[in-house]
Amino acid sequence: MSQGFSARFSREEMEAIRKSLRDETRFGADFMVRLKRVAKRIPFAEDLLAAWFCARDPATPRRVRLTLLAALGYFVLPMDAIPDIMPLIGFTDDAAVIAAAIAAVAGSIKPEHRERAKTTLAGL
Repeated sequence: MSQGFSARFSREEMEAIRKSLRDETRFGADFMVRLKRVAKRIPFAEDLLAAWFCARDPATPRRVRLTLLAALGYFVLPMDAIPDIMPLIGFTDDAAVIAAAIAAVAGSIKPEHRERAKTTLAGL
């Protein structure tokens, strides 16, 4: 993870992200439960899933995986700069973090990841 990207999280947020990522199975389950709950309300659901599939792809470089998992961890964690229950603006901080991570690693998110995200979303 680049220093500039990680500096956007507080020390407490980074520790919570690290703790969450240590249990990959639980993290994946938490991610999917949260996504299913909000997928219809957020315009960046497909990007979230594409990032998830890219991060889970063994061919994805470690730096890219860590960057994406940190951003996805922010989406999953209950602590937020802007609470997600606030209408219209609740997910803006999540969207900004995801957008920054995707922009940082855009070349690593392959068409297969995006197609799998579309298919998965269609099934929710």
